[in-house]
Amino acid sequence: MTTLPAAGSLRPTRTETRTLGPVEVTLQDRDRTRPFLLLHGGGGVATMAGFADLLAERTHSRVLLPTHPGFAGTPKADTLTGVTELARLYVDLLDQLDLTDVTVLGNSFGGWLAAEIALQKSPRVSGAVIVDGIGIEAEGHPLTDISTMTLPEIRALSYHDPSKAPVPPAGGGTGPSPDVQALIGYTGPAMADPTLAKRLGELDLPVHVIWGESDGIAGPGYGKAFADAIPLSTFTLLPRTGHLPQMETPEELLGALLDLGN
Repeated sequence: MTTLPAAGSLRPTRTETRTLGPVEVTLQDRDRTRPFLLLHGGGGVATMAGFADLLAERTHSRVLLPTHPGFAGTPKADTLTGVTELARLYVDLLDQLDLTDVTVLGNSFGGWLAAEIALQKSPRVSGAVIVDGIGIEAEGHPLTDISTMTLPEIRALSYHDPSKAPVPPAGGGTGPSPDVQALIGYTGPAMADPTLAKRLGELDLPVHVIWGESDGIAGPGYGKAFADAIPLSTFTLLPRTGHLPQMETPEELLGALLDLGN
């Protein structure tokens, strides 16, 4: 049984496991009003949890934050063979929760996933926000290959100010992290789909593309190419920000969202 909060108070975050066919998804649910589906990148769910709290508290929104199957040691069904399959799973999740007017926001790999969810054209999704996403091939703007990098190497490319990066766990950093390996399991080593940029031209809902000017994994030129591929897109460049705006400059990211009414 769920106990309702007193008037004016905030509901606590609930963590539950949802079963969608053969797949189990661990889901954090910050239940307010308007729904957002937040999608983390290769750094795992911890890279999005703080911003999920900020978004819920400032906008009084319902904020859903799933852990992608295969990340953080969670099981991954054999049916999840790529990004499109994961996108379909999350559309099924929105159906199961009976949500409408959902804004999907994703960072890095989560940005690619947000685009794929938007391409499913579910009537439950009203908009998307892509934050330093990956997934397209952009001529002259290659992605940095992180597939063999250690966590400290990836962190150095992910922040405008590396001193803001979380301290790596003791004894870690000697090879690719399990979450990066889970990421490659969805995207392949290239971390891109040569068909994605063309398919983005089919989108008919508003998409806000937000980018850190100091992103060392997918630079601003790559971000602009991402936005240019989407008919109804708006592009915002965040100063003094790297690949993880939700961690390095969360207030600026929230401000960019609110400025356009997302």
